[in-house]
Amino acid sequence: MNFLWVSPHYPPNFQTFIEALDNTEMTVLGIGQEPYDHLSDVLKEHLTEYFRVDDLENREEVIRAVAFLIYKHGPIDRVESNNEHWLELDATIREQFNIAGLRPNDLIPTRYKSEMKRSFKACDAPVVDGELIAAVSEIDEAIEALGGLPVIAKPDSGVGASATYKLESKADVADFKQSWAEEVPYFLEPFVSGELCTYDGLLDQEGNIVFEASFTHNIPTLDIMNESTDMYIVIDREVDPKLREIGRRILSEFNMTERFFHLEFFRLPDGNYITLEYNNRMTGGFVIDAYNHLFSHDLFKHYALVVKDEAFDNPHFKKRLGVVVTRRNETNYQHSLDEIYQHYGDRVRGRDAIRGIIADMQGDQWMLITCEDKSEIDEIVEFTQATK
Repeated sequence: MNFLWVSPHYPPNFQTFIEALDNTEMTVLGIGQEPYDHLSDVLKEHLTEYFRVDDLENREEVIRAVAFLIYKHGPIDRVESNNEHWLELDATIREQFNIAGLRPNDLIPTRYKSEMKRSFKACDAPVVDGELIAAVSEIDEAIEALGGLPVIAKPDSGVGASATYKLESKADVADFKQSWAEEVPYFLEPFVSGELCTYDGLLDQEGNIVFEASFTHNIPTLDIMNESTDMYIVIDREVDPKLREIGRRILSEFNMTERFFHLEFFRLPDGNYITLEYNNRMTGGFVIDAYNHLFSHDLFKHYALVVKDEAFDNPHFKKRLGVVVTRRNETNYQHSLDEIYQHYGDRVRGRDAIRGIIADMQGDQWMLITCEDKSEIDEIVEFTQATK
């Protein structure tokens, strides 16, 4: 079985996918922009071949590279990156070479926020109304239709909180009008105040959920980006049944298979949910590692076995409650990392650096600490993130 991984070097922690696929006796091929000499030892050991291109954004160059790999190694059975930025390229390669999996048209319901909204409404998932606009002249009318300020303005097709505006005043609206060059349509929604939480998991080849989990952000991603603050997330032992029921309705509507999923919601003070986004990938950054540490799981291996349509046997699976805190290198904290280790001992289940553009948003380091119940969360956050 030949598996082509697009941009295997980034993010660094996803290189473990390559190792897991190789260890399940697949031939793993890579294509990317990174020079071979810059690849990690893990990639050099577990990639059968790596083809470097000058520009992954150049579709013609990529297609020629894939054609060469097929000529040399035979038909490719799967193409994946698990990276939001390259999902459309993955789909283009599949369509060009008739490879199993999602094609570009299949991505439309999950790539465009206006299309997502239609799908959410089709399965009665709770949502707020939204307005799609293509010109500055439509902004005022759209805001009025949504009941006035505050509203959130996002590119209809975009990743995360990138190029997102929170419009709370007439001055904010004027700034947005000045900044938006009308190059891409924008989607406007009423601002919702609530806890940002997720429903994450993995689907097998029949679309069955074979892993599920949920975490809650302390503050929305947009605020983290704008304020460059520390953040923390709380990973629950169990998924809230109400959240699970909504999430599974959405998964049934989108009808995906053999993929990770990452659904985002706002949890309101009354315990109800507002659906935000469906992401056709694993949650980004360090969370997959935190899930593995907290649940004594191996999602990298689990994914490889899903691709091979084999069962995953994990007798050591446990469900713990945990808090992941992030810290920034330039911040002067009250407690050093050594002091944190001394204070919490073996309750520190995982720690690593955060690299690349993700570090600008989330911080430079993450650390996972288990707790018995949620009453300990505030103390953990205060001890690990308090500054001098």
